[in-house]
Amino acid sequence: MLAREWVAVTDQRTILGWLATQLWGERVLIASAIFVGFVMWLAGLHLGWVSFTVLLLVIAGLVRTDRRAAEGNARTMAVPAAAVPENDVAAARQDDLSAIAAVLGALDAPALLISARETVKLQNRAAEAVFGAIPLGSDLAGRIRAPGILDMVREALATGQPRETEHAERLPSETVYVVRIAPLAEKSGEPLWLLTFRDVSQARRIDRMRSDFIANASHELRTPLASLRGFIETLQGPAKNDTKAHERFLGIMHEQATRMSRLVDDLLSLSRLELRSNVAPDQTVDLVPLIAHVRDSLQPLASELGVDIVLDLPAHPVSVTGERDELVEVFENLIENGCKYGQDGKRVDVALTGGTDGAPVEVSVRDYGPGIPPEHVPRITERFYRVNVEASRSKKGTGLGLAIAKHILTRHKARLVVRSEVGKGTVFTVKF
Repeated sequence: MLAREWVAVTDQRTILGWLATQLWGERVLIASAIFVGFVMWLAGLHLGWVSFTVLLLVIAGLVRTDRRAAEGNARTMAVPAAAVPENDVAAARQDDLSAIAAVLGALDAPALLISARETVKLQNRAAEAVFGAIPLGSDLAGRIRAPGILDMVREALATGQPRETEHAERLPSETVYVVRIAPLAEKSGEPLWLLTFRDVSQARRIDRMRSDFIANASHELRTPLASLRGFIETLQGPAKNDTKAHERFLGIMHEQATRMSRLVDDLLSLSRLELRSNVAPDQTVDLVPLIAHVRDSLQPLASELGVDIVLDLPAHPVSVTGERDELVEVFENLIENGCKYGQDGKRVDVALTGGTDGAPVEVSVRDYGPGIPPEHVPRITERFYRVNVEASRSKKGTGLGLAIAKHILTRHKARLVVRSEVGKGTVFTVKF
């Protein structure tokens, strides 16, 4: 200690000031040493021995004082810091959770804060909307029953490293999440982990729609394009000067071009519906005048085919939540199909029931045509699926009408039920 102080004093070039300070601090010791020396001198001892004894006493006193100071400093350093009260730790932890909760509340993606024991510490509003209210402290596996997510969480907790996986939900509508877990720095308690769910359904749907559009369009457009090319080559070659062939071929070419136009319009309509499949409609639509409007718009077609459209509508309003134009498209497709493919029965019955006293609303469209074989019924709402390809094309069908109707009804949280018996006709029932 004296050596360290001497170095500090030398560096500061205040040796005399330091010496004066030390001597003044030990003035009692110095006075005592001088008194002892004075007594020795009076006793007749030699002045040199007296001076040596006084100097020795002063040095011994300084060394003892310095040692006590060092021991006091060591004891001070060895004393453990006062333990932080448990209440203060809990308060600090609660402050951390409050700050994290404020951040999570601003996120629009579902997020859960979990502990190393796989218990839920926090959830934001978006997570509550998806998973429901999760009691704090409850086990994560009790709410999220996806083995892939739980395995990912356990692997991250075991390794201490972030993890990511993709998870798909089928109900109530197809939704794809990129699920990620990462450690979160937490100062006042056990380690915490942030589990987030990023909805990538729209991106996946667009990718699938693009690939499906290319595949379906290329397949369905191949035939009319080949026909157009063949007729054009014929008109440019052998039938170049044949007026009658010109008229006949141009009529067929116009029919094929119209078919391609209808096909492209239906594909675009289906694509738009897929993009909005997760957006629920919020309008209120009265089905009574809507179905009457559809009947009136299809009356020219029905008359041309020799089919009567018979309505059975209640006198009171029957309202559902939906989008009017899309519901018009649904019932136009169903009634038009009944007129075209049930033409042999000469009649299509449309009945609307329910809507009072809490009874479910149902719209049934029945034809009396040849019916649909049982093996085809489960697949008739698939894109481009046709029970009879030649009959469908001869009636200018694109094979997309029922697929469009199904997508619209899915968005409206409604169902399409098909019952058919060969030789007796088919009943399409829309249940809201």
